[in-house]
Amino acid sequence: MLLWINGPFGGGKTQTAHELRRRLAGSVVCDPEHVGFGLHRMTPPALRGDFQDLPAWRQGVYEVLDRALTGHDGTVIVPMTVVEPAYFRETVGRLRERGHDVRHFALLAERGTVLRRLRERGFGRAVGLLAGKDVPPRRESFAVAKLDLCLERLRGDEFAAHLWTDRLGVPQVADRIAAACGLALAPNTDGALRGRLRRAWTGARHIRFD
Repeated sequence: MLLWINGPFGGGKTQTAHELRRRLAGSVVCDPEHVGFGLHRMTPPALRGDFQDLPAWRQGVYEVLDRALTGHDGTVIVPMTVVEPAYFRETVGRLRERGHDVRHFALLAERGTVLRRLRERGFGRAVGLLAGKDVPPRRESFAVAKLDLCLERLRGDEFAAHLWTDRLGVPQVADRIAAACGLALAPNTDGALRGRLRRAWTGARHIRFD
């Protein structure tokens, strides 16, 4: 089974994916951003744009996930924002056509909720700075610029199932997804502080510099 966790930038995809992996035995996270940033590194800076516009990205994501689903016995978890219907069909759609069990969830929230979460990334940025990583704010600017488009597109029927997360924490979002898929998660034993530190560390480990 593949769990594709979609949503606006800053909507909690990565945190939810790693919470699921932590509590779901045998699962793995396969992040399509790695394909995109690899393509960026091969491209002169002046020619870089949205890597999702590259056919090579869509084909590469399809091939890698097809291989993972074919060769791995556990659940494959994919955190990735995709709001272009054609690109969605080239990735999620083709994997379903291939016969894979793909469950898609769009994590939605009110605009103000997503903006607040983006501001809270500053806590993860502080952890990154302590670890010697200078985190540029441009990703938050990109996320804000794309926010309205993401929220509008992801409300469409094509991007169901929809999961509104305004009043849910990351562990609760993971619980809802697992329940919808018939998956049994290990209990969440984190207290409030430990959970916050864990999410900050997850954010710091996924800082991008490209």
